[in-house]
Amino acid sequence: MGRGVGLVVGLFLCLVLTFAVFGLPIGDSLRLLAQGAFADKFAVSRTVVKSVPLLVTALGIVVAWRAGMYNVGGEGQFIAGGLAGAWVAKAMAFAPHGAPAPLITFAILVACAVGGGAYGWLAGLLYTRRGVEVVISTILLNFVAQQILGWLVAGPLQERVHQLPETDQLPDAWMLPRIDPQTDFHLGIVIALLSAVALYVYLFRTKAGFELRLVGANARAARANRVPAKRVQERAMMLSGALCGLAGGIEYTAMAGQLGTAFSQNWGFLAIPVALLGGLHPLIVIVSALYFGALFAGSEQLARFTPAGSTLVYIIQAVAVLGFVSLNAWQERRQTRQEGA
Repeated sequence: MGRGVGLVVGLFLCLVLTFAVFGLPIGDSLRLLAQGAFADKFAVSRTVVKSVPLLVTALGIVVAWRAGMYNVGGEGQFIAGGLAGAWVAKAMAFAPHGAPAPLITFAILVACAVGGGAYGWLAGLLYTRRGVEVVISTILLNFVAQQILGWLVAGPLQERVHQLPETDQLPDAWMLPRIDPQTDFHLGIVIALLSAVALYVYLFRTKAGFELRLVGANARAARANRVPAKRVQERAMMLSGALCGLAGGIEYTAMAGQLGTAFSQNWGFLAIPVALLGGLHPLIVIVSALYFGALFAGSEQLARFTPAGSTLVYIIQAVAVLGFVSLNAWQERRQTRQEGA
Protein backbone atom coordinates (compact mmCIF):
# COMPACT_ATOMS: atom_id res chain seq x y z
CA MET A 1 0.00 0.00 0.00
CA GLY A 2 2.81 2.41 0.92
CA ARG A 3 4.56 1.87 -2.39
CA GLY A 4 1.33 2.58 -4.26
CA VAL A 5 0.74 5.83 -2.38
CA GLY A 6 4.35 6.86 -2.91
CA LEU A 7 3.99 6.20 -6.63
CA VAL A 8 0.85 8.35 -6.86
CA VAL A 9 2.50 11.22 -4.98
CA GLY A 10 5.66 10.98 -7.08
CA LEU A 11 3.76 10.93 -10.37
CA PHE A 12 1.67 13.91 -9.28
CA LEU A 13 4.82 15.90 -8.46
CA CYS A 14 6.28 15.01 -11.87
CA LEU A 15 3.10 16.32 -13.46
CA VAL A 16 3.26 19.60 -11.55
CA LEU A 17 6.96 20.01 -12.30
CA THR A 18 6.41 19.49 -16.03
CA PHE A 19 3.62 22.08 -16.15
CA ALA A 20 5.84 24.56 -14.28
CA VAL A 21 8.82 24.05 -16.61
CA PHE A 22 6.65 24.64 -19.69
CA GLY A 23 5.09 27.76 -18.20
CA LEU A 24 1.57 26.33 -18.05
CA PRO A 25 -0.83 27.43 -15.31
CA ILE A 26 -0.62 24.54 -12.89
CA GLY A 27 -4.08 24.79 -11.38
CA ASP A 28 -5.93 25.24 -14.67
CA SER A 29 -3.86 22.57 -16.39
CA LEU A 30 -4.58 20.05 -13.66
CA ARG A 31 -8.27 20.90 -13.81
CA LEU A 32 -8.44 20.47 -17.58
CA LEU A 33 -6.50 17.23 -17.40
CA ALA A 34 -8.83 15.88 -14.72
CA GLN A 35 -11.89 16.90 -16.73
CA GLY A 36 -10.64 15.08 -19.80
CA ALA A 37 -9.84 11.96 -17.80
CA PHE A 38 -12.57 11.73 -15.14
CA ALA A 39 -15.31 14.34 -15.74
CA ASP A 40 -18.02 11.82 -16.69
CA LYS A 41 -18.42 8.18 -17.59
CA PHE A 42 -17.28 8.85 -21.15
CA ALA A 43 -14.06 10.42 -19.93
CA VAL A 44 -13.50 7.60 -17.45
CA SER A 45 -14.12 5.15 -20.28
CA ARG A 46 -11.40 6.77 -22.39
CA THR A 47 -8.98 6.64 -19.47
CA VAL A 48 -9.60 3.02 -18.60
CA VAL A 49 -9.63 1.81 -22.21
CA LYS A 50 -6.27 3.49 -22.89
CA SER A 51 -4.90 1.93 -19.71
CA VAL A 52 -5.72 -1.65 -20.75
CA PRO A 53 -3.05 -2.21 -23.46
CA LEU A 54 -0.53 -0.40 -21.27
CA LEU A 55 -1.35 -2.60 -18.30
CA VAL A 56 -1.30 -5.99 -20.02
CA THR A 57 1.83 -5.23 -22.03
CA ALA A 58 3.53 -3.86 -18.91
CA LEU A 59 2.70 -7.12 -17.12
CA GLY A 60 4.61 -8.89 -19.87
CA ILE A 61 7.58 -6.60 -19.27
CA VAL A 62 7.35 -7.27 -15.53
CA VAL A 63 7.60 -11.05 -15.78
CA ALA A 64 10.57 -10.91 -18.16
CA TRP A 65 12.51 -8.29 -16.22
CA ARG A 66 11.87 -10.14 -12.96
CA ALA A 67 13.75 -13.06 -14.52
CA GLY A 68 16.64 -10.80 -15.55
CA MET A 69 15.53 -10.92 -19.18
CA TYR A 70 15.36 -7.29 -20.26
CA ASN A 71 12.66 -7.66 -22.85
CA VAL A 72 12.13 -4.49 -24.87
CA GLY A 73 10.24 -6.38 -27.55
CA GLY A 74 6.73 -5.87 -26.24
CA GLU A 75 5.90 -4.03 -29.44
CA GLY A 76 6.85 -6.96 -31.64
CA GLN A 77 5.11 -9.47 -29.39
CA PHE A 78 1.99 -7.28 -29.33
CA ILE A 79 1.96 -7.31 -33.14
CA ALA A 80 2.73 -11.05 -33.34
CA GLY A 81 -0.25 -11.71 -31.08
CA GLY A 82 -2.56 -9.60 -33.20
CA LEU A 83 -1.41 -11.35 -36.38
CA ALA A 84 -1.96 -14.81 -34.88
CA GLY A 85 -5.47 -13.76 -33.87
CA ALA A 86 -6.13 -12.38 -37.36
CA TRP A 87 -5.10 -15.71 -38.90
CA VAL A 88 -7.62 -17.52 -36.71
CA ALA A 89 -10.32 -14.96 -37.53
CA LYS A 90 -9.68 -15.38 -41.25
CA ALA A 91 -9.79 -19.16 -40.93
CA MET A 92 -13.06 -18.95 -38.99
CA ALA A 93 -14.57 -16.65 -41.62
CA PHE A 94 -14.11 -19.31 -44.31
CA ALA A 95 -14.93 -22.26 -42.07
CA PRO A 96 -18.42 -23.75 -41.94
CA HIS A 97 -20.53 -21.70 -39.55
CA GLY A 98 -21.91 -23.15 -36.38
CA ALA A 99 -19.34 -22.35 -33.68
CA PRO A 100 -20.73 -20.02 -30.99
CA ALA A 101 -19.43 -16.45 -31.30
CA PRO A 102 -17.99 -16.34 -27.74
CA LEU A 103 -16.01 -19.49 -28.51
CA ILE A 104 -14.56 -17.86 -31.63
CA THR A 105 -13.58 -14.77 -29.63
CA PHE A 106 -11.92 -17.00 -27.04
CA ALA A 107 -10.06 -18.87 -29.78
CA ILE A 108 -8.79 -15.57 -31.23
CA LEU A 109 -7.53 -14.41 -27.82
CA VAL A 110 -5.82 -17.75 -27.17
CA ALA A 111 -4.16 -17.56 -30.59
CA CYS A 112 -2.95 -14.04 -29.77
CA ALA A 113 -1.39 -15.22 -26.51
CA VAL A 114 0.21 -18.20 -28.26
CA GLY A 115 1.56 -16.03 -31.09
CA GLY A 116 3.06 -13.49 -28.73
CA GLY A 117 4.41 -16.26 -26.49
CA ALA A 118 6.14 -17.96 -29.41
CA TYR A 119 7.70 -14.67 -30.49
CA GLY A 120 8.96 -14.00 -26.96
CA TRP A 121 10.22 -17.58 -26.64
CA LEU A 122 12.27 -17.09 -29.80
CA ALA A 123 14.19 -14.27 -28.11
CA GLY A 124 14.63 -16.44 -25.03
CA LEU A 125 16.06 -19.27 -27.12
CA LEU A 126 18.47 -16.91 -28.85
CA TYR A 127 19.79 -15.92 -25.43
CA THR A 128 20.00 -19.33 -23.76
CA ARG A 129 21.21 -21.30 -26.80
CA ARG A 130 23.27 -18.72 -28.70
CA GLY A 131 24.11 -16.04 -26.15
CA VAL A 132 22.35 -13.23 -28.03
CA GLU A 133 21.48 -10.51 -25.53
CA VAL A 134 17.75 -10.15 -25.06
CA VAL A 135 17.86 -6.37 -25.39
CA ILE A 136 19.42 -6.66 -28.84
CA SER A 137 17.29 -9.53 -30.13
CA THR A 138 13.98 -8.06 -28.96
CA ILE A 139 14.76 -4.64 -30.43
CA LEU A 140 15.50 -6.24 -33.80
CA LEU A 141 12.50 -8.55 -33.58
CA ASN A 142 10.30 -5.46 -33.18
CA PHE A 143 11.33 -4.34 -36.66
CA VAL A 144 10.85 -7.83 -38.05
CA ALA A 145 7.31 -7.91 -36.66
CA GLN A 146 6.53 -4.53 -38.21
CA GLN A 147 7.71 -5.72 -41.61
CA ILE A 148 5.75 -8.98 -41.33
CA LEU A 149 2.66 -6.98 -40.36
CA GLY A 150 3.03 -4.76 -43.42
CA TRP A 151 3.45 -7.77 -45.71
CA LEU A 152 0.54 -9.77 -44.29
CA VAL A 153 -2.05 -6.98 -44.28
CA ALA A 154 -1.15 -6.23 -47.91
CA GLY A 155 -1.03 -9.92 -48.83
CA PRO A 156 -2.39 -13.11 -47.24
CA LEU A 157 -4.48 -11.31 -44.59
CA GLN A 158 -5.69 -8.40 -46.73
CA GLU A 159 -9.40 -7.61 -46.76
CA ARG A 160 -11.47 -9.29 -49.43
CA VAL A 161 -11.78 -6.30 -51.78
CA HIS A 162 -7.97 -5.88 -51.82
CA GLN A 163 -8.09 -2.09 -51.81
CA LEU A 164 -6.53 -1.20 -48.45
CA PRO A 165 -3.59 -2.71 -46.50
CA GLU A 166 -5.69 -4.01 -43.64
CA THR A 167 -7.60 -7.11 -42.59
CA ASP A 168 -11.35 -7.60 -42.76
CA GLN A 169 -13.36 -6.06 -39.95
CA LEU A 170 -14.32 -8.57 -37.29
CA PRO A 171 -18.06 -9.23 -37.07
CA ASP A 172 -19.66 -7.51 -34.09
CA ALA A 173 -20.53 -10.88 -32.59
CA TRP A 174 -16.82 -11.79 -32.49
CA MET A 175 -15.81 -8.62 -30.65
CA LEU A 176 -15.42 -8.61 -26.88
CA PRO A 177 -18.74 -7.59 -25.27
CA ARG A 178 -19.25 -4.02 -24.13
CA ILE A 179 -19.97 -3.65 -20.43
CA ASP A 180 -21.75 -0.36 -21.10
CA PRO A 181 -23.17 0.06 -24.63
CA GLN A 182 -22.89 3.87 -24.40
CA THR A 183 -19.15 3.83 -23.74
CA ASP A 184 -16.07 1.86 -24.71
CA PHE A 185 -16.01 -0.15 -21.48
CA HIS A 186 -15.38 -3.71 -22.61
CA LEU A 187 -14.71 -7.15 -21.15
CA GLY A 188 -11.00 -6.75 -21.86
CA ILE A 189 -10.79 -4.51 -18.79
CA VAL A 190 -11.77 -7.45 -16.61
CA ILE A 191 -9.29 -9.70 -18.43
CA ALA A 192 -6.51 -7.16 -17.80
CA LEU A 193 -7.23 -6.92 -14.07
CA LEU A 194 -7.47 -10.70 -13.72
CA SER A 195 -4.14 -10.99 -15.54
CA ALA A 196 -2.50 -8.66 -13.03
CA VAL A 197 -3.86 -10.65 -10.08
CA ALA A 198 -2.89 -13.96 -11.68
CA LEU A 199 0.65 -12.74 -12.34
CA TYR A 200 0.95 -11.53 -8.72
CA VAL A 201 -0.10 -14.97 -7.46
CA TYR A 202 2.30 -16.66 -9.87
CA LEU A 203 5.30 -14.51 -8.93
CA PHE A 204 4.81 -14.35 -5.18
CA ARG A 205 2.76 -17.42 -4.24
CA THR A 206 4.16 -20.27 -6.35
CA LYS A 207 7.41 -22.19 -6.49
CA ALA A 208 7.81 -21.43 -10.20
CA GLY A 209 7.44 -17.71 -9.50
CA PHE A 210 10.02 -17.87 -6.72
CA GLU A 211 12.47 -19.63 -9.03
CA LEU A 212 11.86 -16.97 -11.67
CA ARG A 213 12.61 -14.16 -9.22
CA LEU A 214 15.64 -16.02 -7.87
CA VAL A 215 17.09 -16.40 -11.36
CA GLY A 216 16.53 -12.70 -11.98
CA ALA A 217 18.19 -11.73 -8.71
CA ASN A 218 21.19 -14.06 -9.02
CA ALA A 219 21.32 -16.67 -11.75
CA ARG A 220 24.53 -18.16 -10.36
CA ALA A 221 22.95 -18.70 -6.95
CA ALA A 222 19.90 -20.20 -8.64
CA ARG A 223 22.05 -22.71 -10.52
CA ALA A 224 23.90 -23.55 -7.29
CA ASN A 225 20.51 -24.45 -5.81
CA ARG A 226 19.74 -26.69 -8.80
CA VAL A 227 17.28 -24.30 -10.39
CA PRO A 228 17.40 -24.73 -14.20
CA ALA A 229 18.15 -21.07 -14.93
CA LYS A 230 18.05 -21.32 -18.71
CA ARG A 231 14.73 -23.12 -18.72
CA VAL A 232 13.29 -20.56 -16.31
CA GLN A 233 14.49 -17.71 -18.52
CA GLU A 234 12.95 -19.28 -21.61
CA ARG A 235 9.68 -19.78 -19.75
CA ALA A 236 9.75 -16.18 -18.54
CA MET A 237 10.19 -14.88 -22.07
CA MET A 238 7.38 -17.12 -23.31
CA LEU A 239 5.02 -15.86 -20.58
CA SER A 240 6.14 -12.29 -21.22
CA GLY A 241 5.39 -12.61 -24.92
CA ALA A 242 2.07 -14.30 -24.20
CA LEU A 243 0.94 -11.35 -22.08
CA CYS A 244 2.06 -8.85 -24.72
CA GLY A 245 0.29 -10.93 -27.38
CA LEU A 246 -2.83 -11.04 -25.21
CA ALA A 247 -2.69 -7.24 -25.03
CA GLY A 248 -2.68 -7.20 -28.83
CA GLY A 249 -5.61 -9.60 -28.84
CA ILE A 250 -7.64 -7.44 -26.49
CA GLU A 251 -6.95 -4.37 -28.60
CA TYR A 252 -7.90 -6.34 -31.73
CA THR A 253 -11.13 -7.85 -30.43
CA ALA A 254 -12.28 -4.98 -28.22
CA MET A 255 -11.35 -1.76 -30.03
CA ALA A 256 -9.68 -2.01 -33.44
CA GLY A 257 -11.61 -4.92 -34.95
CA GLN A 258 -9.03 -5.16 -37.73
CA LEU A 259 -5.30 -4.96 -38.30
CA GLY A 260 -3.50 -2.35 -40.35
CA THR A 261 0.05 -1.09 -40.55
CA ALA A 262 -0.63 1.20 -37.58
CA PHE A 263 -2.18 -1.53 -35.43
CA SER A 264 0.10 -0.99 -32.46
CA GLN A 265 0.33 2.62 -31.31
CA ASN A 266 3.69 2.07 -29.59
CA TRP A 267 2.02 0.31 -26.65
CA GLY A 268 4.98 -2.06 -26.36
CA PHE A 269 7.45 0.80 -25.92
CA LEU A 270 5.20 2.86 -23.66
CA ALA A 271 4.66 -0.13 -21.38
CA ILE A 272 8.34 -0.26 -20.35
CA PRO A 273 8.28 2.91 -18.22
CA VAL A 274 4.83 1.91 -16.96
CA ALA A 275 6.34 -1.35 -15.67
CA LEU A 276 9.39 0.40 -14.22
CA LEU A 277 7.36 3.07 -12.44
CA GLY A 278 5.19 0.29 -11.02
CA GLY A 279 8.30 -1.16 -9.41
CA LEU A 280 7.91 -4.34 -11.50
CA HIS A 281 5.05 -5.29 -9.17
CA PRO A 282 1.92 -6.57 -10.97
CA LEU A 283 -0.58 -4.84 -8.70
CA ILE A 284 1.23 -1.49 -8.49
CA VAL A 285 1.56 -1.51 -12.28
CA ILE A 286 -2.24 -1.14 -12.34
CA VAL A 287 -1.82 2.30 -10.73
CA SER A 288 0.96 3.26 -13.12
CA ALA A 289 -1.04 2.18 -16.19
CA LEU A 290 -4.15 4.02 -14.99
CA TYR A 291 -2.09 7.18 -14.45
CA PHE A 292 -0.75 7.19 -18.00
CA GLY A 293 -4.13 6.19 -19.39
CA ALA A 294 -5.54 9.28 -17.66
CA LEU A 295 -2.77 11.41 -19.15
CA PHE A 296 -3.52 10.21 -22.67
CA ALA A 297 -7.25 10.75 -22.21
CA GLY A 298 -6.92 14.08 -20.42
CA SER A 299 -4.31 15.53 -22.76
CA GLU A 300 -6.96 15.84 -25.47
CA GLN A 301 -8.92 18.24 -23.26
CA LEU A 302 -5.74 20.01 -22.20
CA ALA A 303 -4.72 20.58 -25.84
CA ARG A 304 -8.00 22.37 -26.59
CA PHE A 305 -7.39 25.18 -24.12
CA THR A 306 -3.60 25.39 -23.71
CA PRO A 307 -0.58 25.31 -26.03
CA ALA A 308 0.19 21.81 -24.72
CA GLY A 309 -0.53 18.81 -26.90
CA SER A 310 -0.50 15.05 -26.58
CA THR A 311 3.32 15.07 -26.78
CA LEU A 312 3.29 16.45 -23.25
CA VAL A 313 2.38 12.94 -22.08
CA TYR A 314 5.69 11.58 -23.33
CA ILE A 315 7.59 14.38 -21.63
CA ILE A 316 5.83 13.67 -18.33
CA GLN A 317 6.60 9.99 -18.77
CA ALA A 318 10.27 10.76 -19.37
CA VAL A 319 10.43 13.04 -16.30
CA ALA A 320 8.81 10.33 -14.17
CA VAL A 321 11.26 7.67 -15.36
CA LEU A 322 14.27 9.94 -14.80
CA GLY A 323 12.99 10.73 -11.32
CA PHE A 324 12.48 7.03 -10.60
CA VAL A 325 15.97 6.10 -11.80
CA SER A 326 17.58 8.97 -9.86
CA LEU A 327 15.77 8.00 -6.67
CA ASN A 328 16.84 4.38 -7.01
CA ALA A 329 20.45 5.41 -7.63
CA TRP A 330 20.40 7.68 -4.57
CA GLN A 331 18.96 4.92 -2.38
CA GLU A 332 21.58 2.44 -3.58
CA ARG A 333 24.45 4.88 -2.85
CA ARG A 334 22.99 5.60 0.57
CA GLN A 335 22.72 1.90 1.36
CA THR A 336 26.30 1.33 0.18
CA ARG A 337 27.59 4.12 2.45
CA GLN A 338 25.68 2.69 5.41
CA GLU A 339 27.08 -0.79 4.81
CA GLY A 340 30.59 0.63 4.48
CA ALA A 341 30.23 2.49 7.76
